Amino acid sequence: MLDVYIDNMSTIKTDWGSWLPRDVEAASPNTVAIWYLGCNGFFLKGNEGTTIAIDPYVGTGDPPRTVRMIPVPFDPGDITTMDAVLATHEHTDHTHGPSQGPILESTDARFYAPDDSIDVARETEAWQDEYDINETQLQVISEGDTIDIGEFTVHVEYAHDPDSTHPVSYVIEHDTGTFFHGGDTKPHEDFDALGNAYDIDLGVLAFGSIGNIDDKDTGEPVRTKWYATENEIIRAAAALNIDRLLPSHWDMWKGLTADPTALHAHAQSYTFPRVIEIAEIGDRIDI
Repeated sequence: MLDVYIDNMSTIKTDWGSWLPRDVEAASPNTVAIWYLGCNGFFLKGNEGTTIAIDPYVGTGDPPRTVRMIPVPFDPGDITTMDAVLATHEHTDHTHGPSQGPILESTDARFYAPDDSIDVARETEAWQDEYDINETQLQVISEGDTIDIGEFTVHVEYAHDPDSTHPVSYVIEHDTGTFFHGGDTKPHEDFDALGNAYDIDLGVLAFGSIGNIDDKDTGEPVRTKWYATENEIIRAAAALNIDRLLPSHWDMWKGLTADPTALHAHAQSYTFPRVIEIAEIGDRIDI
């Protein structure tokens, strides 16, 4: 699995300047606008101005084992408005102090995450030693919880990610539509009930190939599967009754990248998803 470790961020710079954070700040969506940050990260902004980040990550990985294949789209220090940051699980590319700590520090946003992710923030990476973060900003959530964040109602639900110690998914309801983020989940029989409980307009599921990643101890390449394959992501989307499927994570790690256009053929015989949305890093999609 992708281990928890502390990225050395001192040399990381974005080539994009601050245009992406400024674009989010300036946006006035009619419904909910969603920006893809690459990997599994997203910004959400509602038509009343509430802004949420999910799994924002601007680290480069742990070369040569994990190598980032896409640009760093923003500097966390350029984020000046944020109501909440959500993490789906404890892996570094989902819970990461150098990516998320500066956002919490500059905006006073709350960080909502499962217990093991909060342990990373409090202990493994000791965010409060590095950033001016109040203890009340670190909020433990678990399956079955419901959180009101401005105009959004966030339901914390089950996720099936055997590589994680405590993953969750999020169903984010808004007056104009419902957004689902599954983290790095794979399909599971419980998704049928989840799909019947919500009317998901746009859903994010992680997708990738099976490739060779260096073993963390020996350095030898090992056949590795971290994300759902073509068949698995469509099975999960079908069980969840997702109208529009937005695949994520396929762009991120060298050796595990994949072609999301292949999903069209896999989805043809299913009722759901009705549409496959393919976004590249920096793209905006509206509900």
